[in-house]
Amino acid sequence: MMKKNKILKKAGILIVVAIALCIFPFVASTYLVDVAFFFGIYALLGLSLNIVLGEVGLFDLGHAAFYAVGAYTTAILNTRLGIPIFVLLPVSGLTAAGFAWLVCSPVIHLRGDYLCIVTIGLGEIVRIALLNDPGGLTGGPNGVFGIDRPTLGGPLVIDTSIGFYFLIWIVVGLSIFGLVRLQNSRIGRAWNCIREDEVAAEATGINVRSLKLLCFILGAGLAGLAGNIYASKMMCVSPESFTFMDSCMYFCIVLLGGMGSIPGAVIGAAAIGLFPEIFRSLAKYRMLFFGAAMVAMMYFRPAGLWPRKRGGSGVK
Repeated sequence: MMKKNKILKKAGILIVVAIALCIFPFVASTYLVDVAFFFGIYALLGLSLNIVLGEVGLFDLGHAAFYAVGAYTTAILNTRLGIPIFVLLPVSGLTAAGFAWLVCSPVIHLRGDYLCIVTIGLGEIVRIALLNDPGGLTGGPNGVFGIDRPTLGGPLVIDTSIGFYFLIWIVVGLSIFGLVRLQNSRIGRAWNCIREDEVAAEATGINVRSLKLLCFILGAGLAGLAGNIYASKMMCVSPESFTFMDSCMYFCIVLLGGMGSIPGAVIGAAAIGLFPEIFRSLAKYRMLFFGAAMVAMMYFRPAGLWPRKRGGSGVK
């Protein structure tokens, strides 16, 4: 009976949140809707990195590289071949996932600080490659311009702030549904075993290498989807959107929200995405406030704003 009541309570909360998200863009200004869109982008990137950092405990400070691969895949294929944005949505995710498999396979055996340093290098290699305009594809520092808007067929084009708002939050909602199911699966439990003790996990028969590589592939795939939506919204992409500092911000999202916690990743994204807007009038001191908030957070809530209950679904 208690379990049934908890399920009903969660369902009620989800329904209220869904209704609020649907009503919000029709009562808010265009500026606030755009802020909510970028909050959704941060949420999707936080969820993608949470697979790697939160579920398996692997330090990834080059996550912006996979985001960039998804964005530039969309930009190049759309502007040069005219492939529709929605067709490129899964293509961008698969390309970023394939790139993660290619570059992470040789280094997936590394642990701790060593893997962290390699991912930093990976992010910088991708950024510098984009700046150097290999094959005349990436446009160098200027990036790629003239990206089309997503079309649903015929005259139905997503070209408004409200349209992009619903697009990103539908993708975030579907991602959350899939990740909750994944946490409760054998793969999710195996990931948590690896996170707690990699040697013990391997001794019990878990294929540690394959599962660690899988978390990078899935995380990169979600980041690639975020890159596709970002590129179509901005209609241009450039290397300055995929820097080491951006990877650090995604890392902070997971730490702030709570490692392995799906609601925590969304809350962390809200903190990272909305904080600059709140202190926009104090632009020179925003990072000072942000740093102070991070220090206070690590002191008073080291497990995060919404820590995960290990052994549960990850959703309180």
